[in-house]
Amino acid sequence: MATRSPRPDALLIGAPKAGTSALHAALALHPQVFTTTPKEPKYYLCADAPPPAYNGPGDAHSQQEWIWRREEYDALFVPAADDQLRIESTPFYLYLRNARRRIAEELPEVKLIAVIRDPVDRAYSNWMHLWSDGLEPVADFETAFNLETERIAKGWAPFWHYRRQGFYGHQLRDLYNHVDADRILLVRYRELIDDPAGLLDRVAGFLGLETGLVRTIPRENSRSYVAPGLSTTVLSRLIRAGAAAGAWFPPEVWRKASEPLTSLMQSRGATARPALDKATRARLVQQFADDIDLLESVSGQSFEAWRADSSAGSFAGRTSGSP
Repeated sequence: MATRSPRPDALLIGAPKAGTSALHAALALHPQVFTTTPKEPKYYLCADAPPPAYNGPGDAHSQQEWIWRREEYDALFVPAADDQLRIESTPFYLYLRNARRRIAEELPEVKLIAVIRDPVDRAYSNWMHLWSDGLEPVADFETAFNLETERIAKGWAPFWHYRRQGFYGHQLRDLYNHVDADRILLVRYRELIDDPAGLLDRVAGFLGLETGLVRTIPRENSRSYVAPGLSTTVLSRLIRAGAAAGAWFPPEVWRKASEPLTSLMQSRGATARPALDKATRARLVQQFADDIDLLESVSGQSFEAWRADSSAGSFAGRTSGSP
């Protein structure tokens, strides 16, 4: 029997805070699936060279975890059994043009599961994640959202691209131009919440796996929202300063050192996650209107709910019954 090349058979792509982690965790429970450690190696974001020198808060130590050497990437798949389908999950692969092109060229048979979410809800969750970790320096979501062009010009990493990450129409149009449509499965965030068993069977069928073996999707990792205030300001500044210094040490050293600060900030400032103001949402939805039109054209599906002036809510909130 020929030895399989150490490559993924499927990739979970999409956008950060769109549910890829939850879907990855569910698929990892399937006995016919092998998932990589780390979950997000980010290999196809590079080009067999170190990642770009991004310089947003926390970027320098984070990018030390990117796997860019081919031999290290291949080694991730060696432990997989011969009969297991191999999956890795890096949501940024959908966002970056070079990653899409490289995947199409180097993995001509790979299956792609693209997980997407209401672009305003996704951006708000992305901002809240970074704010509650002490890395986002701007306490107002819309202000931070509108700083994107300036931040990109300064070299901040893709995780800070609140607006552009949500241009799924442009991203998928390019992807369909390079990958056959029958190798791409489009998944919506709300399916993880509304019909997890049905979604998992749909994904399993797409991947050629036995259906009915995994029926639930683990709850997403979510941070407690941290309210602005003196304590939050002081501790978040310490966290960002530490993250900059952490660029000179292995990532695990900084993560261990930062945990007490993050825990203290979240315990002192933790409060209920605020819903996004309707007027703010209405303004931001307009920035995605043309791309939603394009997404509907490309996918042949309706995304009318994304044009609404109220949020569909988060995974945690909707599963607990709150708005």
